[in-house]
Amino acid sequence: MGATWLMYGAEIFVALALLLQLLSTLMVLGRLGRKGPVSAPDKAPAISVLRPLCGLENNLEETLGTTFVLDYPEYEIVFCVEAPDDPAIELAQGLIDAHPAVPARILIGPDPVSGNPKLNNLVKGWAAARHNWIVMSDSNVLLPTDYLSVLYACWDKETGLVSAPPSGIRPVGFWAKLECAFLNTYQARWQLAADQVGIGFAQGKTLFWRRDLLEAAGGIAQLGTEMAEDVASTKITRRAGLKVRVAPRPFAQPVGKRRFSDVWGRQLRWSRVRRLGFRGYFLPEIMSGGLFPILIAALLVLLGQMPWVLLPVLFVLWYGAEFGLAWVAGWPRTVGDILSWVVRDALIAPLWGAAWASGDFEWRGNAMRATDVPLHPGSKG
Repeated sequence: MGATWLMYGAEIFVALALLLQLLSTLMVLGRLGRKGPVSAPDKAPAISVLRPLCGLENNLEETLGTTFVLDYPEYEIVFCVEAPDDPAIELAQGLIDAHPAVPARILIGPDPVSGNPKLNNLVKGWAAARHNWIVMSDSNVLLPTDYLSVLYACWDKETGLVSAPPSGIRPVGFWAKLECAFLNTYQARWQLAADQVGIGFAQGKTLFWRRDLLEAAGGIAQLGTEMAEDVASTKITRRAGLKVRVAPRPFAQPVGKRRFSDVWGRQLRWSRVRRLGFRGYFLPEIMSGGLFPILIAALLVLLGQMPWVLLPVLFVLWYGAEFGLAWVAGWPRTVGDILSWVVRDALIAPLWGAAWASGDFEWRGNAMRATDVPLHPGSKG
């Protein structure tokens, strides 16, 4: 009798996992289907765009160049650099010289307010920003011409922050495809789907603030009270009784070439950040990919509890949904990309386990530990 109930439970798990996969994909498909450029309203507020720089990243000239051609009435650009000998300074200055009509400047020097080097780099930009509306935008993201209009259009009276995940494009090699597999049909899909049901989470690639709201919470230094500024941003916004809104679509990030160690290290860092910042949401993450549903279905087939034909049907439905999403979104979707989705799902459980082994990680050569960043009294690590 116990074995029978166990079989029923396994069948229900497979069915529910597939249903969740399909529903989340359909939700995001509907969202991405509403395409077309967004125009800024006549009385749109001026915005300060902060872009932190650290070295010559992949496609940096292209990504920074998009900041100067935004279709928005009034904005300024503030590049933030920590080291005076950073080679990105010359590149940024060249772009400033080439676009004299766009107000832009470079600020150099560290402001150590936390154990987060990116935040420390941004502090001077926040202090020097001329406008009340401020967006922090990572340097490796391509900004579409309606970037600022899209972000501002998300704002309403219940909003405390607007954010957006990245989508990986132009991968070079299989491991770069694996990076895109994590970014696109997995992480971006779940973040967009969560926003669809009113559970918005910030993502550090884009953080669009109204200065007075963050200042009321203690200022930009409060973003250093968690292991990552996006976790702190989400918690600060929710404590204020406001919502994190997520832009209707992700913004593209050229991935270029990757090694497996690059992908593993980055995903492990993000997994540890999620585990420390949102433990309740992180706990079921181990079951979020296709590995366990497909393995359990295969076991049911071997035990004679499920017709064998349902196994390939499950596989096709599971990854076919992702292929459809990638097609509509314009994300990478070759045979190699589909294989990378399978490999990604096989890595979710090992990453989940490794995330519990330690709270420490390395970011841009900086060793970061959970003890380096004090937790807010109301947060759980």
